[in-house]
Amino acid sequence: MNALEWRATSALSLLQALRMLGMFMILPVFELYARDLPGGVTALQIGLAIGLYGLVQACLQIPFGMLSDRIGRKPVIVMGLTLFAIGSFVAGHTHDIHWILLGRAIQGAGAISGAVSALLADLTRPQVRTTAMAVMGAGMGVSFIIALVLGPVISGPIGVPGIFDLTGVLAIAAIPGVLLLVPSAPRIAVVPGGLRRALADSQLLRLDGGIFLLHAMMTTLFLAAPQAIVNTLGLPSSRHWEVYLPVLLLSIIPVFPMIRRIEAKGRVKPAFLGAIVLLCIALLSASEVHANATGLCLALVIFFIGFNYLEGSLPSMISRRAPPDQKGAALGVYASSQFLGGFAGGTLGGFALGHWGIGGAFAVAGLLPLVWLTFAIGIAPPVVAHHAESNS
Repeated sequence: MNALEWRATSALSLLQALRMLGMFMILPVFELYARDLPGGVTALQIGLAIGLYGLVQACLQIPFGMLSDRIGRKPVIVMGLTLFAIGSFVAGHTHDIHWILLGRAIQGAGAISGAVSALLADLTRPQVRTTAMAVMGAGMGVSFIIALVLGPVISGPIGVPGIFDLTGVLAIAAIPGVLLLVPSAPRIAVVPGGLRRALADSQLLRLDGGIFLLHAMMTTLFLAAPQAIVNTLGLPSSRHWEVYLPVLLLSIIPVFPMIRRIEAKGRVKPAFLGAIVLLCIALLSASEVHANATGLCLALVIFFIGFNYLEGSLPSMISRRAPPDQKGAALGVYASSQFLGGFAGGTLGGFALGHWGIGGAFAVAGLLPLVWLTFAIGIAPPVVAHHAESNS
């Protein structure tokens, strides 16, 4: 990547990581906090408070992505960060579950993932775009691990309301970075009907279906893996980062040289299909060896090698396939599919875990890559423009 591409990638990756850090810190501590709220809180309300963010995100990614095609990426990103901050402050300044639900919904209204991915696509050449997307995905992965460590620690002195407030502060702090550090992309004339064309393109729909299944797998895995870590390694939840951190680092190390080699040789489609097979092997292996510490950790590393590669490849392939004036709409559909996949995976994984235990949940997740292969085989390989014009 050239200097402008590194600047765009690092700034947008930091933006996403900061935005999600507070969100992730809430996850390990919210349930216990919510049960002690005055007036009594039901399990359904707690579940809604956790899931409402993703549901609203899924509903608004497409309109926000389309809006970014029309008025520019940065104004939409700034608007989304502002909404996200407002929702954080609403949730942080109340002890009423109904106001917390409202705050979570407003947080979800800051649906900018599609616009951020579209801006990164605007600012990177096709042959380095997968690497750029993978860097952004890795940044969010590191943010997740840091949040698992910090959440229980920070909730002691500042409480869950303080974490909500910190989330809002981080979102506000990211706005000057968007305006000053992220390069501006050239505006492109928009042709009406971008969403209709994005939804009618079978190649884009194959990629949207892929991200849906990928995040359904990941959510199911994170329902089964914590119990497996407790049972097999004897680690309490506050120490699970000791497993996730090395697993993430070991899985990231081979991904970036692998991406460069695959892109250089034009072997994107075989590698793409191979990564899906890798997910299947990892999850089905985990269903059998989750009671063995070495087997469980190895299966997690293999899963995240495939996951990290696909998490970078999918938005890159979407952005290459979509015409320039439809990138926001196409990546909005993609982001909505991503959030809906997480919701579906949580439902499916919870059902499987309750009925068939840890091994059954891993096995059900392992069937999803096989479903993916049935339509991924028809994906057209993206054109790798080795001599594309530099963005410098």
